[in-house]
Amino acid sequence: MSTKYSAMIFPVISLLISATLWGIAWFPLRLLESNGLQGLWTSALIYCVPALVASFLLFTRRKEILSQPGWLLLIAAGNAWCNVAFILAILEGNVMRVLLLFYLSPLWATLLAWLILKEHMSRLAVVTLIIAMSGAAVMLWDPSIGHPWPSSLSDWLAITSGMAFAVANVSVRRTQGISIPVKNLSSWIGVSVLAIVWIAVSDAPNPTASYNVILWTLVLGPLMVFVMTFTVQYGVTKLPVYRSAVILLFELVAGAVSSQLLTDEVMRINEWIGGGVIVLAAYLSAYAYVHHPAETKLEIRTEIPK
Repeated sequence: MSTKYSAMIFPVISLLISATLWGIAWFPLRLLESNGLQGLWTSALIYCVPALVASFLLFTRRKEILSQPGWLLLIAAGNAWCNVAFILAILEGNVMRVLLLFYLSPLWATLLAWLILKEHMSRLAVVTLIIAMSGAAVMLWDPSIGHPWPSSLSDWLAITSGMAFAVANVSVRRTQGISIPVKNLSSWIGVSVLAIVWIAVSDAPNPTASYNVILWTLVLGPLMVFVMTFTVQYGVTKLPVYRSAVILLFELVAGAVSSQLLTDEVMRINEWIGGGVIVLAAYLSAYAYVHHPAETKLEIRTEIPK
C-alpha cells in the first residue's frame, strides 16, 4: 500500500469506526441505565479512568500544553458538553431523532470553519446551509405554536451536543501542532469534570447498579472511549472539516439499523422528511469538497484564543 494511499484511507476508516461505535452506543447506555447506572454517573465513570491514566501527559508534555491553552480549553469544553449532552439525549429521546438533530453538526462546523479557520465558503456551501436549516425546521415544526422549536429536553441536548461537537472538531483541526494524545487527554478531563460538577449541582441520585455492573463499566467503558476518541480525533486532524463531518454521518446508518432491530420506536413523517433533507445537505457538503476542492482549501490563521 502506497504512503499516499494510506494517508487517504486510514483517516476515513478511522472516522467510520468512530461513527459506527457512536451509532450503536445508545444500546449499552440504555442497558446500563436499566441496571441502575444513570447517564451522568456513566459519563463520570467511563471518562474518569482514561483521564487519570493519561494524566501523566500533564507533566511530560507541559510545553506542548502551554503552547496553545486556549484551543485545548475549547477542545475540552466542546467535547465535554458534546459527550454528556449526547448521552443524556440518547437515553431520554427517540434514537433516530436525537441522531438527526445531532447531525446538524456539519452546519455548525461549516459556519465555524468559515469564522475561525477562514475556510472559504462557496455558493454551494451556502445553499447547503440553507437546506440543512430547512430540514431542521421541518423536523422541529411544532403545530401548536406555528413555528419550529425543540419540543423536549432531549431535542435541546441533541442540538447543543452537535454544536459542541462542531466546536471541538474545528478546534482539533486548528491545533495541528498539538499531538493527538494531548487532545484526547483534554477531552477526557473535560467530560469528567463536567459530569462530576453536574452530578454535584443537580443533586443526582446515587446509582443503584450492582458492583459487577460498575466494575464492567469501569473496564469496558474506558476501552470504548479510547477507541472512539482516538479514531475521531485522528480522522478530523488528518482531513478537512467538510469531509470529516460528512463521513461521520455514517453514524446515522448504524443508529437507524440498530434502533430498528432493537427498539419499537417510530419516526413521524415530518421527522423522516426533515431528516432526509439534513442528509441531503450532508451529501451536498461532500459534493462541494470533492468537485470544488479549490473552494474548500484550508486557510489557517495564526492567532490563538486566550
